[in-house]
Amino acid sequence: MTYRFGAPARLVLPALVLLCATHASPIRAEDADDARTEQFLASLHPATGDVAIAPAHAHLALKPGYAFLGAQDAQRVLTQLWDNPPDKDVLGMILPDADPHGLLDPKQWAVVVTYVDDGYVSDADASSIDYDDMLSKMKASTLDENAERRKQGYPEIELAGWAEPPHYDASSHKLYWARDLVFHHDGHSGHSLNYDIRVLGREGYLSLNAVAPIGELAQVRADMPEVLDMTDFDAGQRYTDYDSRTDKLAAYGIGALVAGGIAAKAGLFAKLGVLLLAMKKFVIVVFAAIAGLFRKLFRRRNA
Repeated sequence: MTYRFGAPARLVLPALVLLCATHASPIRAEDADDARTEQFLASLHPATGDVAIAPAHAHLALKPGYAFLGAQDAQRVLTQLWDNPPDKDVLGMILPDADPHGLLDPKQWAVVVTYVDDGYVSDADASSIDYDDMLSKMKASTLDENAERRKQGYPEIELAGWAEPPHYDASSHKLYWARDLVFHHDGHSGHSLNYDIRVLGREGYLSLNAVAPIGELAQVRADMPEVLDMTDFDAGQRYTDYDSRTDKLAAYGIGALVAGGIAAKAGLFAKLGVLLLAMKKFVIVVFAAIAGLFRKLFRRRNA
C-alpha cells in the first residue's frame, strides 16, 4: 500500500473523519470510527519489563512507564493506524506509555525498531568526521531528490538542519542524531523531527528511529538517553565480541550511518515507511486543525 499526502487511513483519528465521510452523518461516522479505533487499540499487546528482540539478538530492559509493541503489533500500527506502507523489517516499537491510546496523540513520540545485519561497523572514523560539511552535502542531496518525489506523488522534503548534532559514545558504541525535516505539499509546509539512534553490535546494528513533531524536540531529547540505556545486544553479540578472523566487516563506517541521507539505497534509509511515518505525524496535526474548523461549520449549519 502506498500513501499519498492527505489520503484517509483505514483507521483514522476521529478528528479526521469529517474530511473523509462526505456521504454520512459526521456524528455517526465519528462514533463508528471511535468504535473501530477502540477495538484496534484493545487488540494490541504492549509488553513491559525485560523484552527480547530475538531476530536482532538484542533485548530491552524497559523502565517503569515504558512499553514495547512486538513486530506484528508495530507493523499493524504503522499500516492500519498511521497508513504507512508495509515494512516487514520492523521488529517493534518503543512507547513512552503503556496505554495504547498514546498512539493517537500527535505530540507523543514512538521509536520504530529495526535491525541491519550488514556486519560489524568500524568506528575508526568517528572522531574525524566533519558533520557541518556532511550536513551541507545532505541538504543538497535532499533537494536534488525532490524531483523524483514529485514524480511519485510524494511531498517535497527539505533538510532544515540538525535538530541534534551527531554524537558517538565510544564506550557504549551508540550513536544518535536528529534531523529537522520540512515537508512541502500544495503550498503547505510542516516540520517533523526524525531522531535517529544506532546501537552497534557484533554482526550489525540496531536502528531506533524516534518520530515526533519538531515542537516536541525537548521531550524527545530528554527521553532518548533512557531509551539508549534500556537497549543492548545479548551477551556474545555485543560490539566488543567482534572477532576479525570470523566475523563480517561492514563496507562502511560511522559517517555513512549518519550521511545515509533521506533516500539512500542501503539499510533502513531505503525504507520509505520511516519518512512517511514522520509525514503522518505532521499530517495528523495539520488535518486535526482543519477538522476542528469543519466541526465549527457543521455546528453553525445545524444551529
